[in-house]
Amino acid sequence: MKKILATLMLLGVAAFALMMVNIGKGNARGDDDFERRARIGLSIAPLPLNLEGRAAELVGYGSYLVNAMVDCDACHSIQECATGGDPFLGQPKRIDTTSYLRGGLKLPGDIGQLVISRNIRPELPSGLPASKTFAQFSAVFRHGTDFDNPGQLLQVMPWPTFQSLTDDDIRAIYEYLSALPPATALGGG
Repeated sequence: MKKILATLMLLGVAAFALMMVNIGKGNARGDDDFERRARIGLSIAPLPLNLEGRAAELVGYGSYLVNAMVDCDACHSIQECATGGDPFLGQPKRIDTTSYLRGGLKLPGDIGQLVISRNIRPELPSGLPASKTFAQFSAVFRHGTDFDNPGQLLQVMPWPTFQSLTDDDIRAIYEYLSALPPATALGGG
């Protein structure tokens, strides 16, 4: 299981690095394919999105990054595929929306420790992704800041790769996650 998780994480990082080469540096909105990627992102979001007061293109692009390029769900969900929806078994892909991005996956950490992936969906009452401001969220991507354990760096999150994201990419991911329904103790739907 550890080898499969490590392989999935490496594939996700490799796919993301390839995407960053294709997008290039600078403003994501300057990319010729931005609108197309935003439309794809909106179409593949596994949960209904709250677009009220949000730029739909930015949310869509964030969904594209989270769901098509990086596969955040692979680490931030207990079970990525819904029963009967595992493409690795020849089934049509179906995301398990009850655990989607709610954390709880046990991962091998540094020096033999066990790390449990964190919820990155909005939390009540703030509605922010896992109760982080955008500045905090950006610090996770840029510096591996672990706000739950001050003074420590995130050991499993591949922030050394993600630190190269543009400000627009990080903002798009944050806006997408903010547009998701809050993760609640009773459902998460």
